[in-house]
Amino acid sequence: MRRGIAASALVASLALTATACGGSGSDNGGNADGPVTITWWDTSNATNEAPTYQALVKEFEAAHKDIKVKYVNVPFDQAQNKFDTAAGAKGAPDVLRSEVGWTPAFAKKGYFLPLDGTTALADQDAFQPSLITQAQYEGKTYGVPLVTDTLALVYNKDLFERAGITEAPKTWDELKSAAAKVKDKTGADGYWGSTQAYYAQSFLYGEGTDTVDASAKKITMNAAAAKKAYGTWLSLFSGKGLHKADTTADAYAHIQDAFVNGKVAAIVQGPWEITNFYQGSAFKDKANLGIATVPAGSTGKAGAPTGGHNLSVYAGSDKAHQEAALTFVNFMTSAKSQATVALKNSTLPTRDDAYTAEVKADPGIAGFQGVLAAAQPRPALPEYSSLWGPLDTELPKVAGGKESLDEGLGNAEVAIEKLVPDFSK
Repeated sequence: MRRGIAASALVASLALTATACGGSGSDNGGNADGPVTITWWDTSNATNEAPTYQALVKEFEAAHKDIKVKYVNVPFDQAQNKFDTAAGAKGAPDVLRSEVGWTPAFAKKGYFLPLDGTTALADQDAFQPSLITQAQYEGKTYGVPLVTDTLALVYNKDLFERAGITEAPKTWDELKSAAAKVKDKTGADGYWGSTQAYYAQSFLYGEGTDTVDASAKKITMNAAAAKKAYGTWLSLFSGKGLHKADTTADAYAHIQDAFVNGKVAAIVQGPWEITNFYQGSAFKDKANLGIATVPAGSTGKAGAPTGGHNLSVYAGSDKAHQEAALTFVNFMTSAKSQATVALKNSTLPTRDDAYTAEVKADPGIAGFQGVLAAAQPRPALPEYSSLWGPLDTELPKVAGGKESLDEGLGNAEVAIEKLVPDFSK
C-alpha cells in the first residue's frame, strides 16, 4: 500500500506510448545477434526509490551483456490501468512491478506468465511462503515477491515512557487505556486512527473475519463479526486521548505529521513511511520509534493486511524476451539486490537471507520484520482489492457522524455485490 506519484497525464502518455512496444518481441537493437532489449515498468516512488532500481538495472546490464533493460518509471496510481490497456493490445512491457492485489487479476486475464519451474523462481524456497502464496492464482505462481509490507502499531517510546506505559498495547482496549494515560501525563493525544478501509482490515482480522469469504463465495463485511470489528474501529475515534476522525482529503498527511512531530503517541502505519518517520522532530533519535504488532480483537489474535509488490513477466512477449525477463527478475529479487534496496529505500525484503546485519541495523526495518508473522495474505480473488473502494466511500461518513454504522455497511454491501455478483450475503 503505497501512494502513487502525481505526474502530467500528457508526459506519461507520451512516455508509455514510446515504450509500450518493448514486449512485442522484435527489439534486439536491429541486429539479430545483438542483445535482447526488454522493457520494465517500475511503479516505485520516482524521487525516493527509483534511483536505487535504476542503479541495479545498470549493474544487471554489466553482468548480462546480452540483455538490455529499457527502464520506465510509471506512476503507481496510473500503472494498473495502463498495463491493462497495453496488455489487451498486446504491447505491454516485458516486466511489471505489480502490486500484490493486481497479480491475480492480471493472471486471470492471461497477461502474466506462470513462473513455476522457471529461472525467475529458482530461489523459491528462500522466500517467505505466505508471499509466494499471495503471488499465486489457481495453483500457479505469477509473480516473484520484490518488496513486502504490512501494518503495525508504531509509537513514540518517549511519550509512552512519560505516561508510565512499559510495553506496547496488545489489545484495542489496552490501546484506549494507554491513550488516556498519555493524554493525562503528556498532553499529547494517545492515538489517531484512519478512516481508510485498508487500515480497518486489522479490526476485521482481530474478529476472525474479512470483507468476503472467498472460498465460500460469500460477502461477510456486514455480518455479525464484521460489525463487531467496525464497532471497535469506530470506538477509537472518541474518548480521552483518542483523536477524532479526520475525514478531509488530507487526513493521511495530517495523521502522519502529528505523529512524526510528537503530537500523537501512536498510529497504525506501514514501513513505506520509515524514512519519513526519521525526518520528524520526534524521531531524530531513530531508537525512539517503537514498532509492535497491531492490537488483537476479541479472538485474542492480531492480524494485518499484507501489501507489497511482485515482479511479473508479460505472457505476450516472444520466447527470447521472456527468457531475458526471467533472468532479470531473478537478479532483481536476489538476496543481494533486495538487501541493496532495503538499505537505500528502507523497504522490507521478501526473503530472510536479505535481512543482513547491516539491513537490520535500521530499527524501522528490524521492527517491521518482527511483525510480519501477523501479516495475512490476501485471498487469490481478482476483485479483492477493489472491495475497499465502497468502504472507502462509506467509512469516513460513519466516522464523521454523517450516517450510522449499519447504514454505512449496508451501502457498502450493495456496492460490493456489484463487484462480486456471484457471491451471496
